[in-house]
This record gives sequence, C-alpha cells and structure tokens, in this order.
Amino acid sequence: MDIQDAVTMIFKRLITLTTAMLLTGMVNAAPQLLDRVVAIVDDDIIMESELSQRMESVRVQNRDKDMPDSAALREQVLERMITESVQLQMADRAGIRISESQLNDAMSRIAGQNNMTLGEFQQAMVKEGVSFNFAREQIRNEMRISRVQQYQVGERIQITDQDVDYFLASDIGRMASAAEYRLRHILIAVPSGASADDYQTAEKKSRDLVAELRKGAEFSRVAMAESSGRTALNGGDMGWRKEGQLPSIFAEVTPKMAIGDVSEPIRTASGFHIIKLEDKRGGSTQMIEQAKVRHILVQPNEVRDEEQTKALIDQLYEQLSAGADFTALAKEYSDDPGSGASGGDLGWVSPGEMVPEFEDAMQTTATGDISSPIRSQFGWHVLQVTERRDADIGEEVQRNQVRQMLYARRFDEELPIWLRKIRSEAYVDLKESL
Repeated sequence: MDIQDAVTMIFKRLITLTTAMLLTGMVNAAPQLLDRVVAIVDDDIIMESELSQRMESVRVQNRDKDMPDSAALREQVLERMITESVQLQMADRAGIRISESQLNDAMSRIAGQNNMTLGEFQQAMVKEGVSFNFAREQIRNEMRISRVQQYQVGERIQITDQDVDYFLASDIGRMASAAEYRLRHILIAVPSGASADDYQTAEKKSRDLVAELRKGAEFSRVAMAESSGRTALNGGDMGWRKEGQLPSIFAEVTPKMAIGDVSEPIRTASGFHIIKLEDKRGGSTQMIEQAKVRHILVQPNEVRDEEQTKALIDQLYEQLSAGADFTALAKEYSDDPGSGASGGDLGWVSPGEMVPEFEDAMQTTATGDISSPIRSQFGWHVLQVTERRDADIGEEVQRNQVRQMLYARRFDEELPIWLRKIRSEAYVDLKESL
C-alpha cells in the first residue's frame, strides 16, 4: 500500500466525523483530536477508537482476573487485531460472508449455552456495559476467521486410517478409547471375623434386595437405606470409571452387563456387593437397531399439484396393500433418483439418518407392513420395513472419534505456525511507539 492509498482510507474513516463537527458548530471550537490511525495493515487501517473499544471489551470480560498494565494490554490487543485484520482481508478476497440468519443462529446458540433467550442475552450484555451490536460484529468476524482457518489450515491436514490404527494400538490410545461405565453400588456388610451364619444372613438379604431392584425399586433409595458402602449417601453412585479403573471385584462382571442390569450378589471378605450399570459410553461396542427399508416418493411438480400428488400416493398405497409388487411400482413411480431405479431400496438405516416424519413411520411400522402415506419436506412417501437387526457400530464410532481428536490435535499444532507466517508476510505500519 502506498501513502496515497493510506491517506484515502484515513479520509474515508474521518469524513463522517468532520461532517458531524460542521453540523454541530464545532469547527469554530478549539482543535480537538477525535480519532487517529494506530496501524496500517495491508489494505486496512486500525483506528484508536477501535483499539480502545476492544481493550474495554477485554477488561469487561476479565473483570474478575488480574489484568496487565494498560501498556502491555494495549500491545497484546493491537497485535491480536492486526492478525485478525490479515485474516479478515483473506476472507474478503475469498468471498466468505456470514448471513444475518447464520449470525442469529450463532448468537442463539451462545445464549442457549448460558441458559438465556437471545433477548435475555442482549439485556445481560448491555447491563455488563458491552454493546450488543459490537458483540454481533465480533462474532461475525470470528466466524469468518474460523472459516478462513479451516480452509487454509484444515484442508492441509489429512488423518489416514493408519494414523487411527497407530493411535488405537498405543498405550494412551487404549486408555483414551476404553469404555467408561457409570455404576451404582450397594454393600451388605458382614462383621469382622464373620461366621458362616453371618454370611448366610447377609447373602439372603442381598438376594432379596436384588429381587426388589429387578422389580423396579429405585436403586438410589435402596442404597441410601441399606448400603454400608462409602457411596451410600450418594445413592450408591460411583461416577464414571474407565474399564481399567474398575474395582477388581467388578472388572469381570461389568463389561458383560447391559445398561440397566442389576448384578447377582458378589461375595468378598467384606460382605456382598450389588452393582447396577447405570450407563456406558465409549469403547468398541455400541449396539443399535437398524431397519432395512424401501420406499416410494412422489413429489409435486410442474404438471402435478399437491392435491394430485396426494391422490397418487393414496392410489399406490391401496395397490401395495392389495399385494402389488413394491419393486415394480417404485421403479415406475418413485421420484427418488437414488433409490427409485433399485426398487426403492434404501438399505440398512440407522436411527437419526432420516427426517423425523420418515423415521417415526419407520419405527412404528411393523416388519413387512406398508406404512400409510406420510408427508415430509421431500414429498409424499409410503415405506416398508423388510427386516430389522441389532448392529454393532461401536468400532465405527470409536474410529470417527479418534479421527476427530487427531485432527483437532494436528490443527492446534499447525494453526500458530500459519498465523506467524501470515503475520510476517503482512505489511504492517505502526503509527505509535508501543
């Protein structure tokens, strides 16, 4: 950027201020500095007012923390703004924009994370002394910068199947990807030096409790009333434990239990233990019910309005209910380009893969039956579930989680390197001594 370009930009930024001075009669007042350029960054400038507003925002957000002195804070914030400016100019050149609806969605998510509505979030920010419009623009800029970073840095990161295999085979990988269990525990204790009769009495009581629990008694209530264990007052809740962190007396039993199961009494020197598997996460086993589905989709078009489309799907439903060949009708009538040619076959479908209306019909239609016509965003459907099965997708989920974790780790390593590079390549002219 040459001096003339810089002067032009400064003029554009200050012309509105000059106009305001003329309108308010300030031209005859003593000269007063209203704003000034603190840095030129490639084709952009950073004004003193922008820097001051950003510093104040940082102070508000960190009011409960020890802050550096003003000079050090000013230097940090200005350097951050310079790096952001470089990235925003890259976003401009790449045509990266954030629409109002996208920005509103992001603001709503932030408000929701703070258990507020968007209106309540706006009021809270105003109360804290933060301009809502300023915050909106900051979030818009952060979203644009994030997209630039994903494009410039993320696109160069490739996580291969071999990377995933190596991680899973490592000690840290085995530990990180191991299943976690949330257990509840009841101990029916026996006294020190217990006799055979003591054990017999404790065993009978523990078996009675197991029967009661399996009939639906609330585990936490029973634990608080009957358990001698350390977690009794917490309803027997042992919290989340990795498989390798389970007490040895539970290590063989727990992995074989399904969520909600109550174990048989487990005898030890201290008495009889009862455990319930409250929940499980992670690991290489995750069972889901899949359905093998086929459907016929008809959609309104230039020659068929909504009413005619509904009449057609009703007609097809009647034919199918009377025993017509599903495959033949799908090939002839279905508007789904993906499945129509194969007789409407969608293959094995997992929960969450279809739109809600379709999934609800899939879940409530008995195997072999034809669903009544349903309307979704895509048009009118009739479907048939031909088979159901329990499928283990745990390994696939586990590998995807590892892939995402490795990607995030690599991204965090590469991002600072890239930021230093673009900062060093940028034209930056500081207009003050820091």
